[in-house]
Amino acid sequence: MIAAALAVVAVAAAVTIWATSESRATISQTAGPAPALPETPAAVPAQLSELWQAPSGATPVPIAASNAVVTANGGELDGRDPLTGQVRWRYSRDLPLCTAAQGWSRAVALFREDGANNESGCSEVIALDPATGARMAQRTGSAPLGTALTTDGSYVTAFGSTLLNTWRDDLVETNEYGKVPALVNPDKQPRVGCTYGSIAMSSSRLGVVERCPGDPGDRLTVLRAAPKDSDNPQVSFSQILPGYHARMVAMSGDYVAVAMPDQKQLVLYGQDGAGIAAYPLDLPATDLDHDPAGGIPVTSSTSSTVYWFTGSKLMAFSRDNLTPKWTLTSALGPGVQFDHQLVVPIQGGLAVLNEADGSTIRTIGVDRHGYSGPVRLAVAGPVLLEQRGATVAALR
Repeated sequence: MIAAALAVVAVAAAVTIWATSESRATISQTAGPAPALPETPAAVPAQLSELWQAPSGATPVPIAASNAVVTANGGELDGRDPLTGQVRWRYSRDLPLCTAAQGWSRAVALFREDGANNESGCSEVIALDPATGARMAQRTGSAPLGTALTTDGSYVTAFGSTLLNTWRDDLVETNEYGKVPALVNPDKQPRVGCTYGSIAMSSSRLGVVERCPGDPGDRLTVLRAAPKDSDNPQVSFSQILPGYHARMVAMSGDYVAVAMPDQKQLVLYGQDGAGIAAYPLDLPATDLDHDPAGGIPVTSSTSSTVYWFTGSKLMAFSRDNLTPKWTLTSALGPGVQFDHQLVVPIQGGLAVLNEADGSTIRTIGVDRHGYSGPVRLAVAGPVLLEQRGATVAALR
């Protein structure tokens, strides 16, 4: 009788755990490997037609990897065929998505769930194989609400106004910088009480614009993405900037570009924090009167050039040292390499540009069905993807 009673209790406990567990609240429908895509043309076609649209409110930029497109909306990620938009796999939680992005050629997503000290945030982090939907890694994090993700290819960082979290490809946390919610070892953070405006990453380093009490201006801090101890940041340099309202623009190798709106300058810094050069910055005041959404500059890059969308213009910088190359005054977002050419979104369509000097080779009309806001691009084989607000559209 005792054994039977214990068995009943054990079964009841197991049922209760299952009923309230993450597994019961998760729908994971995986698929086989994604089929091969057709070869990309030698040049951008003269016309592009819309193949499909899908809601994807959690992706600032379309996710395209492993011959698949991943959309993220509500509490669900869907792996789609780039040519048809057909859903091949699904991953759904009973939690809303905070954001999703591409990292390590995977789909990385943060779901909203209370974290340490019951603080509201985006504490469930997952990485999925974009081809099959298989779960590659998962962990509990401490990213705040309103977070966005950025990557240098080796690490991914979640931005927060008082906390930065960095992970390697198995989602082991390599760095916490700022107001750590579950502080184990005090006095490890170099400064307290600071807020963060914007960040960028490059070459296993993270650059952040800090605003700290008592400082006579904003502060540019560059630190290692993977210090020896994750709770003990390794700062390469921390430099007071010549004014306030600074915005991170980009990092490339040892170089950092920062926009100083009050001075109307773009300032370049080297690996030791010394100023290298300053360039005039002719932009409307509205382009720089606020920090970028989610703290992440709107940028893209090719093998030779880094592109920054200011909000009204597209600026091109040498990838070697971030020296300005040219400016396009009529862009809706940064460019991407598509069919071996640089393509940039503009009002009414796309511009095919000469990457060396920014001259227009030709334009292609695109019907965006009344949408006229910013556009982010990505490429899946011969398919060009546009992020139009909360919608992803595929063109070919």
